[in-house]
Amino acid sequence: MRELKERILKDGQALNEAVLKVDSFINHQVDPKLMENIGNTFAEKFSNDRITKVVTIESSGIAPSVFTAKAMGVDLVILKKSTSKILDDNIVQTKVASFTKGTEYQLTLNKRYINAEDRVLIIDDFLAQGEAAQGAIRLIEAQGAEVVGIGILIEKAFQPGNKALRDKGYPVYSLARIKSLSNGHIEFLEEE
Repeated sequence: MRELKERILKDGQALNEAVLKVDSFINHQVDPKLMENIGNTFAEKFSNDRITKVVTIESSGIAPSVFTAKAMGVDLVILKKSTSKILDDNIVQTKVASFTKGTEYQLTLNKRYINAEDRVLIIDDFLAQGEAAQGAIRLIEAQGAEVVGIGILIEKAFQPGNKALRDKGYPVYSLARIKSLSNGHIEFLEEE
């Protein structure tokens, strides 16, 4: 997606060879027009997949997921990274390792919001190792639902997440694929 790539080049920062900072337009401050365009792009890409729910992980995936769900006319389900005191026993959890933060957390789904009839599109801000997406998949499939696609804003193509998901049969669509973050320079992978 040209608009996203241009914004990454303009406002993104390669902090090191593995970390891209995009908090000025994706997760600390959010550009709603860009998020709406991203949502429309995902909705168009997956328009023939009969999606019934969009799922994301709090918090950086929420903005693009809201617009994706709105464009598709379906509900958005947000997976929580921590258990709330107001959640009841109607939850399912899985452990996920965060590459960026170097920690683990319990990803949580309220069982009421995903069922066996659902066809799910997962939207996430980054794809690196694929841990978050695989955690979301485990929770969704534990409910008997089908993951029919994974939409990623920014993929670190030099890390194994995309291959890991594709090897398991999940279609992955990334809007911006990063080839390298070496020496503070952001380089995109050429589209095939």
